[in-house]
Amino acid sequence: MTTARTKPRQPRSASLPVFPWDTLADVTAVARSHPDGIVDLSVGTPVDPVAPVIRDALAAASFSPGYPTTAGTPDLRRSAVDALERRYGITGLSEDAVLPVIGTKELIAWLPTLLGLGPDDLVVVPELAYPTYEVGARLAGAQIVLADSLTQLGPRTPALVYLNSPSNPTGKVLGVDHLRKVVGWARERGVVVASDECYLGLGWDAEPLSVLHPSVSDGDHTGLLAIHSLSKTSSLAGYRAGFVAGDPAVVAELLAVRKHAGMMVPTPVQAAMVAALKDDEHEREQRARYAKRRELLLPALQSAGLTVDDSEAGLYLWATRGEPCRDTLAWLAQRGILVAPGEFYGPRGTKHVRVALTATDERIAAAVERLTA
Repeated sequence: MTTARTKPRQPRSASLPVFPWDTLADVTAVARSHPDGIVDLSVGTPVDPVAPVIRDALAAASFSPGYPTTAGTPDLRRSAVDALERRYGITGLSEDAVLPVIGTKELIAWLPTLLGLGPDDLVVVPELAYPTYEVGARLAGAQIVLADSLTQLGPRTPALVYLNSPSNPTGKVLGVDHLRKVVGWARERGVVVASDECYLGLGWDAEPLSVLHPSVSDGDHTGLLAIHSLSKTSSLAGYRAGFVAGDPAVVAELLAVRKHAGMMVPTPVQAAMVAALKDDEHEREQRARYAKRRELLLPALQSAGLTVDDSEAGLYLWATRGEPCRDTLAWLAQRGILVAPGEFYGPRGTKHVRVALTATDERIAAAVERLTA
């Protein structure tokens, strides 16, 4: 007889989707077979060197035998507050409204759980979105709805709404009126808004705004969280360096739980983050690299017959040939170029591919040559 004690337990992984990148093995092999090698524009991992000022700070703090603080050093929190104001016009933040995280993917994956959400709670995810928003909701056992407008929710009141501007994968920028509408609606209902702003400093044809910007929030950060990463702006993906800022009460709750869970950013990484946040020159140089690559790759895709939609900001070009995305994926792989299929990001992406700007100048030039030959 099977008892509750002996009943097999379903693995947690069974509740999650197939890891999308595992499905690209065949097409990756095709791209790798190109005589001049693969141009990998799929994952979007940084390839440029970490700035010396950051590396020096990491090395100087390498003798750190004690445990780091979950809350982050005062210097880190102050540097984040100052950088957000200096770079993005975000005012009114206090140091206790900032919390370092072990890369923003970690925070997004665990945010619903950290907030105590469960089966009775609804999480709103953009219709085209970074897959980890949905994964995080699933890990918490919460309900999920894909929606880009509040009217799609009907009478339901969610516990958490994700925003992502500039968008991954589309590069679309949400305007101030849209952001204000979401913030006002959420405040009336006590809903937490988590805005993923990892690409905020990479506006090309539009100027992105933070949900914390005074023109959006009116200086009131109640119920608002802005998620920021140094992976792209400072090429620190390998450091796992990010932070969340916003409502001090919500940040305090995240801190209280994360202390118990041992979610601590290593002390040398915190020191590196301080250096990155205090130095704007390396950030401007990195932005210029991406701008140059975009200027080359965008017209090359268009000359090859692809239409590029949205892509106003961020590190990706959202392109289509008007056919199933896997067909476009195969077409590009025959030319040694690997991209991400749009279906990774939601049902509305089935005819698009996401093309990353994160390759060396030499590899971008190779892609351009292949597309324009």
